[in-house]
Amino acid sequence: MPVTVVLSLISHTNIGKTTLARTLLRRDVGEVRDAPHVTQSNQEFELERTLTGETLTLWDTPGFGDSVRLLRRLRQEGNPIGWFLGNIWDRYTDRTFWSSQQAVRNVRDHSDVVLYLVNAGEDPASAAYVDAEMQLLEWIGKPVLVLLNQLGPPQTSAAEQGEVARWSDHLAAYPAVRGVLAFDAFVRCWVQEHVLLERIAPLLMPEQRQAFAALAAQWRERNEIRFSAAMQVLAEHLTAAAADSEPLPSRGITATARDWLGSVMTGREVQDADAKRAMTVLASRLEASLAAETGALLALHELEGSAAAEINTRLGEAFAIDAAVDPGKAGLWGAAISGALGGLIADIASGGLTFGAGALLGGVAGAFGMRGIARAYNLARGNEATLVRWAPEFLDGRVNAALLRYLAVAHYGRGRGDFVQTETPAHWRQHVEKQVAQLQPRLQVLWQQAGLGTGRAAVVADLQPLLESACRDLLDELYGIAEPTVGVTTAGR
Repeated sequence: MPVTVVLSLISHTNIGKTTLARTLLRRDVGEVRDAPHVTQSNQEFELERTLTGETLTLWDTPGFGDSVRLLRRLRQEGNPIGWFLGNIWDRYTDRTFWSSQQAVRNVRDHSDVVLYLVNAGEDPASAAYVDAEMQLLEWIGKPVLVLLNQLGPPQTSAAEQGEVARWSDHLAAYPAVRGVLAFDAFVRCWVQEHVLLERIAPLLMPEQRQAFAALAAQWRERNEIRFSAAMQVLAEHLTAAAADSEPLPSRGITATARDWLGSVMTGREVQDADAKRAMTVLASRLEASLAAETGALLALHELEGSAAAEINTRLGEAFAIDAAVDPGKAGLWGAAISGALGGLIADIASGGLTFGAGALLGGVAGAFGMRGIARAYNLARGNEATLVRWAPEFLDGRVNAALLRYLAVAHYGRGRGDFVQTETPAHWRQHVEKQVAQLQPRLQVLWQQAGLGTGRAAVVADLQPLLESACRDLLDELYGIAEPTVGVTTAGR
């Protein structure tokens, strides 16, 4: 017969149980309001089901109010007067209090593991209701995992573990508590779900563990499939940007050189109407691609809403101008100057924005002459016209932004409502920049391949595993610490 594993989610009122239920279920359930006693009855939801019928269910229960009074009433249910008060009198005179009693009885009678949610922003020693509710949990008699909610924006691993230690030390005196985890209803990441599953497994009865292992494996597999799909979305977006270009009308060498020399003398950016138009077109396409990428990430994570529009600052250094060099005009310069200065000439002839590509040509100027170099430059770049495209440095920055955007979506619990792009935690940026710096040599090759017209599918196929590996290392840095909880036993029943 298929096995069912039952988790019960309980807490003091208005701590965020239904918000967490929505995040775990990835769908809108119940009602979420900043008010006490919003959930008025026990609600059962299916978290996972295997093809062979093993089921993982979650009960969302009414929040505790007056915990001391509640504990006293439950302890009286063994005598006739206490039974009458709890089952009849309270039901009609104090519906909220009666609902709390029903929640506790339901947890005692049906649950296998209790998930007790607390407000991590409170001092456990100062929150009087915590100790009273710990006694309620002892009365229930089921193993308890304490989940720290309302941690605020994502913290460093060290700060998070400090919160866990603080609550673990306070709760160590209660045998029912088998562990404390940082598991925010608002900003948890999917890798933390795997830690939760690992901590639940040893708390189950032996006859339930094989079924739960199958359920947990299916949960993990779904998360892994979503992760790989997200990395493909990022790879497609970045490849499209690297391959994108916009043509410019051909300009004479005299006008090009005048603009270049003027920019050197004045320090001002060259104001070229055609170049600005091309840059605007490129930026518009990037913005549209960005919106599509974010929408795809939200759909994968079963979220709704749209990211705030990212403002693309169209600075000159964001663009590379690949210009087809005119062999005749380059030859005129080559008659006067050759050798190492050939690189400078090639840069002038191509608009002065090749990021050093002309210097490579200059190294062979004496051997081939400037006319031959110009032809080699056109052939090597594959350009028959002047193009504006995104510079490699800018594309590297897009990788940083893409990984940060993924983290923002992957941490966004459905209980928060529609997705809204928020400020990125500072420690995320540091970790992302480190990972992307390690990828830079391989990224440069891929940007070049995309710019030369290599099939996009081939570039995506090479870029996706790079992003996936970097993001796994990133998540491991952020959440790789999974040490036993301080001060709390993790032994099974």
